[in-house]
Amino acid sequence: MASAPNANLPMFYKSLIPLNSNQHGAFKAKSTDKAPWLANEHAIPLTVEEFPMAQRHFPIIFSSGENPVPLALMGLNEGVNVFFDEDGSMGTNCYVPAYVRRYPFMLARLQPDSDQLSLCFDPSTDLVGEFDDGEALFADGQPSEATQNILKFNEHFETAGQKTKAFIDELKKHDLLMDGELSIARDEGQPFVYRGFQMVNQEKLKEVRGDVLRQWNQNGLWMLIVAHLFSLDLTREIFSRQIAQGKGPQLQPQPANA
Repeated sequence: MASAPNANLPMFYKSLIPLNSNQHGAFKAKSTDKAPWLANEHAIPLTVEEFPMAQRHFPIIFSSGENPVPLALMGLNEGVNVFFDEDGSMGTNCYVPAYVRRYPFMLARLQPDSDQLSLCFDPSTDLVGEFDDGEALFADGQPSEATQNILKFNEHFETAGQKTKAFIDELKKHDLLMDGELSIARDEGQPFVYRGFQMVNQEKLKEVRGDVLRQWNQNGLWMLIVAHLFSLDLTREIFSRQIAQGKGPQLQPQPANA
C-alpha cells in the first residue's frame, strides 16, 4: 500500500517528503482529536486485521477493478461521512481505521526500482512542524521514541497490507468476488440502489470444497468472509443516519462509487 512520493498519492495526502534529521531535526508532531481530512470521505481502506472491529460499525465492501481492496463504508454516497462532522470531530463513536490513524505519515519508496521503504509525511499538514508543543521527532540527530513508535505503526500497517493482499488473492483464486448491489427500500417510490463495488458471491461460496473451507477455518480466512457478509446488514443503518443528518441521497439513485 506504499506509494512513491512522485506517484499518484493515496487518499488524504497532498504531498509526501521523507522525514530526515537534517531538514526536520527541530520538528515536532502534534496529537489531535479531529480528522478534517476524513470528514468528506465515505469509503476508507481497511486491512484484514481490522475486520473484527470494523464490522461492528461499518459495511465492509471491496473496491471494483482488478486490484480490489477492502473498504469501510462511513457513508453510502460520495462526500458523505455519517460518523465525522465537517470540522473532523467524531460525531458518532466508531472504530477509526488504521489508514486514518497513520496520517500524516506513511512508508513510501523513494526510488521506484527499490524495495526499501522510508518514513515520509505530508508537509501540508498542520500536525508536523516546528512547534512549541508536541513530541519531538528527533533527539541529538537520532529518531526519538515518538518517531520510532510512528515507524513501528507504519511497518505494522505495511505487514497488514500484505496479509490483506493475500486474502484478496485467495478470494480471486476461487472466483468469489462479484459486482455488488445494495438495495434500500424507502417508504414510497423506488428503492435506492448502490453499485460500483464488489462483494463475496454467497452462491459460489457454497460450492467451495470442504478441504479448502477447513483450511480457511484454520487460518482465519473464513471468519474474515463472515465478518464481511454480516457487516453488509449495517448498510440500512448508515442510510438511516444519512437521512437523519440531512445527507440523504437525491430522489434518483446514486452509486456508492466505492
